[in-house]
Amino acid sequence: MKRTWLTLTSIFVLLSFVSCSENHFREDKVFAGGLYVKKVDLNKGKQIYTEFCMPCHGVDGDGKGVAAKAMKVPPRDFTAGVFKFGEVVAGELPHDKHLYKILEKGLHGTAMLPWDLTEQQMYQVVQYIKTFAPQVWEGKDKKLGEQIVVSKNPYGPAHKQAAIEAGKKVYHGEAACWSCHKAYVPKAELAKLADMSVSDITDDAYQIKLQETEWGFKNIPPDFTWHSVRSAETVEELFVRLSAGVGGTAMPSWKGTITDEQIWALSHYVKYLMDLKDTPERKAFMKGLK
Repeated sequence: MKRTWLTLTSIFVLLSFVSCSENHFREDKVFAGGLYVKKVDLNKGKQIYTEFCMPCHGVDGDGKGVAAKAMKVPPRDFTAGVFKFGEVVAGELPHDKHLYKILEKGLHGTAMLPWDLTEQQMYQVVQYIKTFAPQVWEGKDKKLGEQIVVSKNPYGPAHKQAAIEAGKKVYHGEAACWSCHKAYVPKAELAKLADMSVSDITDDAYQIKLQETEWGFKNIPPDFTWHSVRSAETVEELFVRLSAGVGGTAMPSWKGTITDEQIWALSHYVKYLMDLKDTPERKAFMKGLK
């Protein structure tokens, strides 16, 4: 009789634990932008997170899941409330639809794959992820960033080469992208575009430079002719990323610093560099830099 009582007690405790686990949230929440989220959606979001996200991002959302140690690119730490690839100025809070895009498309060159989730599931798991950084997301006073507006591309197909040339000047001149990434023109041309003397340009200009991040580890800016650009494939997507910047990193928002026309030109130039990847032309292009 005693053994039966202990067994029933154990089952009751286990069921109580499961019940509490499945109903972790007892109250509704209000997130940035005045979004009212029901507790049932938060609890469902936790279930989805546990099934799909927890192995990499961890139980506590800190990016320290059991699979994280084997990854070259660390999983995002959600407890900081900093997102790299929103479509708002870097440092501002992204809209839910920006995070849905990451879930739908994944991030190139990382272990973040596209997930086949319904829109309702994406909504639920995104709301749950916000609970890892309540200081950033929770409260009626929290504001979402202003959506980056894609202006009209001033360069049509007939002016593609002109766009690339203009973008090359922006990349090596006004924006000085090579100071973090690398230069893609010979020293004499770089000196002219950057308004420097040739003697001041070292071989370091042709190397990518490690950059600090808000997560405590260093970030490697891409070599556009070799690495994948994680959140962009098209000229339009590059325009958004260049306008927004990359949150938590040294990659700034160029919106308002240079003109939209210059950002479009820069987007065309970066796309040109990206298209050299895995082509015979890349070898000749890189040889021409020496």
